[in-house]
Amino acid sequence: MVFPDSVKSKPERGTHLPDQPSGRGFSGRVFTLKLFLMVSFLVVAGRLVEIQILHAPEYQSIAKKQYEQRFTLPAVRGNIYDRNGNVLASNTMYVSFAADPKIVADRDDAIAEKFSRIFGRPKLHYLAKFRGAEPSRRFIWLERRVSPEIARKVEAAKFEGVVVINEPKRLYHYDDLAGVLIGFTDIDSRGISGIELQHDSDLLGIAGAVTMQRDGLGRTRPSADYPYIAPVNGHHLVLTINLAYQAIVEEELKRGVALNKADGGLAIMLNPKTGEILALATSPAVNPNESATYGPGAAKNRIITDMFEPGSVFKIVTAGAAYDHDILSPGKRFNTEGGEYKIRLRSGGVRLIRDTHEHDVLTFQEGIELSSNIVMAKAVEQIGAERFYRQARDFGFGIPTGVDLPGEVRGRLKKPHEWSGTSLQAMAYGYEVAVTPLQIATAYAAIANNGVLMKPFVVARVVNERGDVISEQQPQKIRTVVSVKTARLLTQAFEGAVERGTALEVRLNGLRIAGKTGTAKRIVDGRYAPGSYTSSFVGYFPAEDPQIVCLVMMDNPRARGYYGGATSGPVFRAITQRVIHTSAKFSKPPDAEPRDRGIIAVPDVRNVRTVIASKILHGLQLSSQVFGEGDVVIRQSPPPGARVEKGDVVKLVLNNDIGTDRQGRMVVPDLRGMSMRRAMNRLVAEEFEVEFEGSGVVSRQLPRPGERVPPGTRIRVVCEPRGTAPAALY
Repeated sequence: MVFPDSVKSKPERGTHLPDQPSGRGFSGRVFTLKLFLMVSFLVVAGRLVEIQILHAPEYQSIAKKQYEQRFTLPAVRGNIYDRNGNVLASNTMYVSFAADPKIVADRDDAIAEKFSRIFGRPKLHYLAKFRGAEPSRRFIWLERRVSPEIARKVEAAKFEGVVVINEPKRLYHYDDLAGVLIGFTDIDSRGISGIELQHDSDLLGIAGAVTMQRDGLGRTRPSADYPYIAPVNGHHLVLTINLAYQAIVEEELKRGVALNKADGGLAIMLNPKTGEILALATSPAVNPNESATYGPGAAKNRIITDMFEPGSVFKIVTAGAAYDHDILSPGKRFNTEGGEYKIRLRSGGVRLIRDTHEHDVLTFQEGIELSSNIVMAKAVEQIGAERFYRQARDFGFGIPTGVDLPGEVRGRLKKPHEWSGTSLQAMAYGYEVAVTPLQIATAYAAIANNGVLMKPFVVARVVNERGDVISEQQPQKIRTVVSVKTARLLTQAFEGAVERGTALEVRLNGLRIAGKTGTAKRIVDGRYAPGSYTSSFVGYFPAEDPQIVCLVMMDNPRARGYYGGATSGPVFRAITQRVIHTSAKFSKPPDAEPRDRGIIAVPDVRNVRTVIASKILHGLQLSSQVFGEGDVVIRQSPPPGARVEKGDVVKLVLNNDIGTDRQGRMVVPDLRGMSMRRAMNRLVAEEFEVEFEGSGVVSRQLPRPGERVPPGTRIRVVCEPRGTAPAALY
């Protein structure tokens, strides 16, 4: 049966229909969603409050590190000049490379490969820098202080994240000249020894800074939010050192050490009236340009850091106390016991004091001139312990001199209550006391300065870039050590030591020199080493008006004996001879008329490096003309001592003729006009045998100059006396 559509069928009983959605259930789900969204919003809002407000500075700092980087702009270290304005140390600009490990992380292998090829280091060296850096580190050094020529090979612009920084590098213009005195700097241009260390705060300057920002492409540009802080360059130092004197002292000291086959040597030159250090040298020398090649202690300035028993140069204390207290006169006679003096000890033993030469009777002055230990031991018994000790202290022994150099020691001077039964006699001739070379030099400078001890110093003034004086050191009197009368008596005795005593090899015709020799056994590992000595000579000139004091010391000389007069004395003489020929004030005619004021003596620049020779001539207002190739002056024209006018040209012939040919033959040097010592130095240095005839200066030689002969050939040198007028020193 078919029902019409309008008729609706009813569900049968028992049949269940699906549930219909109710308005109440739908509303619950909407509410839950709203609540979830609200809570999420509150969480996000809270996090934003935490980031934007509570921890804003911390996150701002993190963000800045990602796009900002601060670079230090190093200041240029100040220059160092000698007293005449010659540059001893300055700076040259080198290039350094740094990198940001995060930026170069995806290119570190290529960068390491490039740097490895250019600088010769293993590739792993650079990879270790990149990958071993702490995650927070955004700056690492790749290479420091590279020459611009090599730096151009890097082509750093092709490596994003590699930074090119111009850095000044210390440059020492004369290599090892005054190397120990000037000292070294480290890779960051901070002083680590010598004047560089002592005056680091003056020289260093103040670094500047610039902040760079990176854009989305990794390019860097200066940040406009941070000001550019310009570096303040360091101040310059003007030293008391005289470049010409320094070159002479180092040259002659080096020759002396070689001739005497000594372990080393040292020398110092002072102006006794002011305390200015004019030259300071040690041998072997050190070259600050090659500081990385030296081991620990190489830059130690032994003139102020090392102590030694001085030997007879300490007799200045005994003689000074005897004269200043009117205990002894120069003519007081002493029995010298035939060269051996026995002192009875309280223990019943005997101490033997010996003299080098046997004498029966000597005056006190003769005891000084001939360096008699016996005379000094007997004299000090009359002086007494208290007076002797006080005199030693007044001379500055056992006390730092106060020189403006780092590392000075005070020496050792025992107090009388620390002495043994024979200490007084031993100290009278320079044992049981330890001194520095500078203390000895300043003590003798006091005698040269009429008994007034001056404080030694090496930095004359500090100036800024404009030349304005920041600070200046004036001569400083420490104390009056002895009276003028005593100083004159000592000068008289020291002059006698040169003219007729232990320092005969120091004599120079026409120049009055006063000085004293010293020889002392060396202490090695707490004991006196057999056959090992420290040999010294200290003197000043001209004796009538001293202008220069010079001390020369040799460590364990072995070739020509070990006495100070035979080893250090000739070196002092060579230095003095060259100084009076080099300095205009030592060669000025005594009665010069005003019209002659333009006439000067040609300095001796032979066997000196060309650059230094030119500086010496320029300082005397002379021009130079160089012939040949090389770096050492072998001959000069006009010769040393010749009278010329200011502005004249001195011709310098260089060492282009030194060396051997294919047959191994050597060129015979031209010795004519040289002193015997200079000629001997030259021949020994070039390993020739030498035979002298006569004395004075070289007039002839055989073989002739310029001939080529086998190494070791004997050169016969004929010398003739040189007429020398008295030196006019001012």
